[in-house]
Amino acid sequence: MNGFVSFVGSGPGDPELLTLKALNRLKDAKVVLFDDLSSGQILDHANSDANLIGVGKRAGRRSPKQYHVSQLLVDYASQGVKVVRLKSGDPGIFGRLEEEINALRWAKINFEIIPGVTAASAAAAVASMPLTRRTSARRLQFMTGHDIAGLLPNDLNLKALADPLCTSVIYMPKRTFPDLAKLLIMKGLHKDTNALLAESVSLPEQKLTYSTLEKLAQKLAADTGSAPGIILFGPLAYKADQYVGETLDGT
Repeated sequence: MNGFVSFVGSGPGDPELLTLKALNRLKDAKVVLFDDLSSGQILDHANSDANLIGVGKRAGRRSPKQYHVSQLLVDYASQGVKVVRLKSGDPGIFGRLEEEINALRWAKINFEIIPGVTAASAAAAVASMPLTRRTSARRLQFMTGHDIAGLLPNDLNLKALADPLCTSVIYMPKRTFPDLAKLLIMKGLHKDTNALLAESVSLPEQKLTYSTLEKLAQKLAADTGSAPGIILFGPLAYKADQYVGETLDGT
C-alpha cells in the first residue's frame, strides 16, 4: 500500500512563519526530505522518530540530482508511510515542484501541497514595504535569476522587466544580476531605479542592502557573498525611513 506525500512550504527560515498545517504534517511524518534553507530550527518541529534526509540544492555546491530526489519520494512513499517534502519558501515558486509531483503521479502516489511564505513576501515585510501600489505599482512579477545551466536565461521578457511601474522580484539573483541590470538599462529602465538586496531573510543574520539598479549590479559584480538572497526593484523598493506612500483621497 502506498503512503502519502505532503509538499510543505517552510517559508524563508523563521519557524514562526510555518503554517499550522505545516506543523501538523511535520509532527505526523515518518520521513522528511528537506532543503538546505528548510533545516535548522524548523526541523525541531519534526516527529522525533522521523528519518530526516537532506536533499537541498545550493549554487556552486555538489547537490543531489533532481531525478534522485524524486525517486526517494517514490521509494519512501511506496513503503506506506507519510512523507514530508520540506521546501524553502513556497513549494510552487521556483521549487522544482512539477518534477516531483510528476514522479508521484507516475507511481500513483497521492500527495498534497501546503503553501508557505515566499521570499518576496518575507523580504517586503522585513523591509516594511508593500509589494503593490494602486497608482504606480499595479503589477508584481517574479523571475528566476538563472536557467538550468546556472546562466541568465536568454529568453527573458525584457520589456516587462523594464516596466518602471511594476515591482519585480528576482529569485537566486546574485551571480547574474550584473548582466541583467545592463540589459534592463539598455531597454530603458533608469539606472537609478530603486533596488533592494535582501539576504538571509527572517534569520538572525538577515541583511538588507538598499541601492539602485546600477550600483547594486556593480556591488554584486565585485562580490556576491555566500548568503542566500533575493532582489526587489521598482518604485517601492525604498528604505523605510525614505518611503512616501500614496496620498490619494477617498477609499
